[in-house]
Amino acid sequence: MSVGAVDIFHKIYQPLLFDSFKVPYPNVYRHPSDNPDICRDECLAVLEKKLADHHEEIAAVTVESMMQGAGGMNLMPAGYLSNVEHLCKKYDVLLILDEVATGFGRTGEMFACQHEGVVPDILTIGKGITGGYLPIAATLASEEIYEAFYDDYTKLKTLFHGHSYTGNQLGCAVALANLELFDRDNIVQNVKQKSQLIHDELSTFYELKHVGDIRQLGFMAGIELVADKETKQSFPFDQRVSYNVTLKMRELGMLSRPVGETIVFMPPLCSSKEELRAMIAIMKQAIQSVTEGAAVHANSPK
Repeated sequence: MSVGAVDIFHKIYQPLLFDSFKVPYPNVYRHPSDNPDICRDECLAVLEKKLADHHEEIAAVTVESMMQGAGGMNLMPAGYLSNVEHLCKKYDVLLILDEVATGFGRTGEMFACQHEGVVPDILTIGKGITGGYLPIAATLASEEIYEAFYDDYTKLKTLFHGHSYTGNQLGCAVALANLELFDRDNIVQNVKQKSQLIHDELSTFYELKHVGDIRQLGFMAGIELVADKETKQSFPFDQRVSYNVTLKMRELGMLSRPVGETIVFMPPLCSSKEELRAMIAIMKQAIQSVTEGAAVHANSPK
């Protein structure tokens, strides 16, 4: 929580949090240039300046791999993550990647960091390891980190941390069964192939008057809604447009949720092409129906 930066989530816990440095995430759609390379390089420059100034007191850099989830479904521009890894090595700082949302085939690779050949020092995983059926999470570490806690028992170097549900047998059994399905059904390759269908279908959303941006990697996508495409102005906060879109989607037979003004699309990895088309059609219908009504309301005289 201390390394997060969303006030609405974290503000109330402020007295409990330790200090951490924050650097900007490369949000290409909201960058003044709209140029992914410029956005990437500016954010990397800020990160390098922070590391150059404070690397002796920084333990690690932590970030979600490739796609930022609850922060707004923001997709990293190409080359950003691999350069973050390079900077961490340059300044001798650990790299911690959060793949709780992006791991286990969600983005078209088993782990999202594989898109850029990145190998973190610590990798956090969960959710997808059981297909979402039971809660299990794990933390993977490099041999170097493992060795830091490995020694004769009398040296007390063990990481004495755990909780009551560690190694839950039923959860582990479900995780093993789920991983067998990954192999049997070639899940990751199927996601990679069907991702193009999602891309093609979602591209038609740009026809809609209030779809500002579409960010997608594999079976993970966000559709950002705006009141005005030219200015990228959002709808008034109190109209809850994206939330109302998800309510309309529910009426039409599909469950999803918004993150701010962005509609989240994360279909089951086993979805067929027909099911994907049906879900995307529902989203499109709901967005068109709700945003056109919201736009009329926003423009009406007080």
